[in-house]
Amino acid sequence: MQFKEIIEKRRSVRKFTDRAVSEETIRQLLHAALTAPSARNTRSTRLLVVDDPETVARMADMRDYGAGFMKNAPMAILVLGDTTKSDLWRVNASIAATMLQLACVDEGLASCWVHVDGRPRRKDTPEGESAADYLRGFLPIPEGCEPLCAIALGYSDFQPAPLPESDDAQRVIRLK
Repeated sequence: MQFKEIIEKRRSVRKFTDRAVSEETIRQLLHAALTAPSARNTRSTRLLVVDDPETVARMADMRDYGAGFMKNAPMAILVLGDTTKSDLWRVNASIAATMLQLACVDEGLASCWVHVDGRPRRKDTPEGESAADYLRGFLPIPEGCEPLCAIALGYSDFQPAPLPESDDAQRVIRLK
C-alpha cells in the first residue's frame, strides 16, 4: 500500500470483529512502532501487548468516558514511556503510537487511540484514581514507565466514512 493511501484510510475505529490478529501481524506492528524516531535516539518507548479479550475489556474501565468501546476490541497495545531514559518520553511515545496506527492500516487493521496520561478514571472525580494507576493494578507495567495511551486494534466491522472536507489552509502558517 502506498503511504498516501495509508494516510487517506486511517480513521479512528471503535467497532471491531472478534477475529484474532495473527502473531506475524502483531510482530510487524511492533517492529513498525519500535522503529519510530526518538529524541537523541533514547528509544524510551515500551509496548505492552494485551491480546486477551477479557483483559482488554477490563482495560476499558480505566476511564468512564472515551474508553468503553475497548470492551469489544480483540487486542490493545499500551504505549509506555520509560521516564528514566528521556524527559521527552511523551513525545517519543506519541511518535511510536502514530507509527503503530499507520502500520495497522498497512496490515488491514483498524485502530483507535485511547488517552491514558493525565486522565482521571472518573470524570466527575478528577482528583481521584488515575487511568494509569487503575491499569497498574492488573497490568505488568515496568518500574519507571508511564502509560501514554492504549491503541485498541483489530479488524473493523464497518467501513468508516471518508474525512469531511475542511479548510486546511486555515491551519497552516507559511512564511515566504
